Amino acid sequence: QVQLVESRGGLVQAGGSLRLSCAASGRTFSSYAMGWFRQAPGKEREFVATIRWSGGTYYADSVKGRFTISRDNAKNTVYLQMNSLKPEDTAVYYCAATARQFSFADLVAPGTYDYWGQGTQVTVSS
Repeated sequence: QVQLVESRGGLVQAGGSLRLSCAASGRTFSSYAMGWFRQAPGKEREFVATIRWSGGTYYADSVKGRFTISRDNAKNTVYLQMNSLKPEDTAVYYCAATARQFSFADLVAPGTYDYWGQGTQVTVSS
């Protein structure tokens, strides 16, 4: 069993930056693919970014060039650096993990992941 705990989000002005972190329990974190998703009120959960065990990354078009996903296997932590934030980035952000090796085409789907964090609110004001 893997437990994921996201850092506190926050309120930031448009154009600002925020870094989220997600700490994972378990000894095999380095072999997990990790993902970030978000869900705005009244909308479905949507893919944001993913990082495979190898360090390969993939992003949603809406965040490409603004967000960066990274991982520190020594700390069992995955990060999401969010720059140039926009009001439309406002959502609850979730980290997720899977021990299975999937392609990026699969890692964009929420159903691919086995473990989820509790979510953290990010609000971007205009």
